[in-house]
Amino acid sequence: MGREFLDLFQDWADSYDDTVTGHDVEYQAVFEHYDAILDAVAARAKGRVVEFGPGTGNLTKKLLENKLEVLPFEPSPEMREIGMQKLGDQVTFRDGDFLDFDLVGAVDSFVSSYAFHHLTDEEKGKAFEIYGKYLPRGGKIVWADTMFESDRHYQAAISAAIEKGYHNLADDLKREYYTTLDVFRSLLEPRGFTVTFDQVNAFVWIMEATKQ
Repeated sequence: MGREFLDLFQDWADSYDDTVTGHDVEYQAVFEHYDAILDAVAARAKGRVVEFGPGTGNLTKKLLENKLEVLPFEPSPEMREIGMQKLGDQVTFRDGDFLDFDLVGAVDSFVSSYAFHHLTDEEKGKAFEIYGKYLPRGGKIVWADTMFESDRHYQAAISAAIEKGYHNLADDLKREYYTTLDVFRSLLEPRGFTVTFDQVNAFVWIMEATKQ
């Protein structure tokens, strides 16, 4: 359920904010328009919001600025520590992940940025099944993440990274569980959601699923 990647975040936590602000040339295209992407996710959320994989709290901060009640679940202790240093007087970062989280009460929105690719497609489906039980009609799932229009686009992105000598990016694209828009539709629509996608850079799309 994504926790197999915790060692990666143990090493990445201290430099994560440098990466998302463009200091790592291999990932500049992935994080292009980063602030605007987070703003767009926060603008689509409503009510009581569960955030998965908040990392160092960048999206969390945007949600709080929009006067939303936020419950952030972060499995990485190192990331939680940095997030709490930033926002600890405003919100409590909890240990949890996309499939294993302790939650009481109704939820209006589930949100995440740059994290859902840690789940296999099977696990993605299980996650959507769980969220649908919490959300009321009109409730939302809003993800910003690397995803691809088709498998052909996915393979082309890997090839392009290799050609540029971006071997860390290529290895990342091959190692994690990136998927396609059609797979997301096939997982959400039978579970009673309508779903839309907006591409925001060469890698990242915003997926908005609304429970019917």
